[in-house]
Amino acid sequence: MSGLLKSLADQVIDRANNRCEYCQLSQSGQEATFHIDHVLPRVANGPTTLENLALACVSCSLRKGAKQVAVDSVTSGEVPIFNPRLWNWGEHFHWEGAVLKAVTGIGRATIAALSLNRPMIVAIRMEEVERGRHPPKGFA
Repeated sequence: MSGLLKSLADQVIDRANNRCEYCQLSQSGQEATFHIDHVLPRVANGPTTLENLALACVSCSLRKGAKQVAVDSVTSGEVPIFNPRLWNWGEHFHWEGAVLKAVTGIGRATIAALSLNRPMIVAIRMEEVERGRHPPKGFA
């Protein structure tokens, strides 16, 4: 990785407090290195700029892929997947213990599209509770 890209990646990681910006999982204690995700995918001409990058755990990154929209289960309409550069996380999601709950259609569609309450991630969050790393500060 070139020095410029490394610096950009470091800025993304620092801004995210070393947490996935979709599911809020901490990189601490995870074996797989989190991805630098293009919020607007490269295939849609998303630039590699700080304003278009987010830190994403491997699961969120792979599930999101190039998706930009998903279906809201309540309205059956397509809505954007949560964009951490545009929207406040707490306006779309909240925690009920280790389970992520939606506040909006964007939250519902994102939870479904990224499978944010699959059994394994809920189990990991429960372990994170035991370690004092969940819920993250500022994301109650």
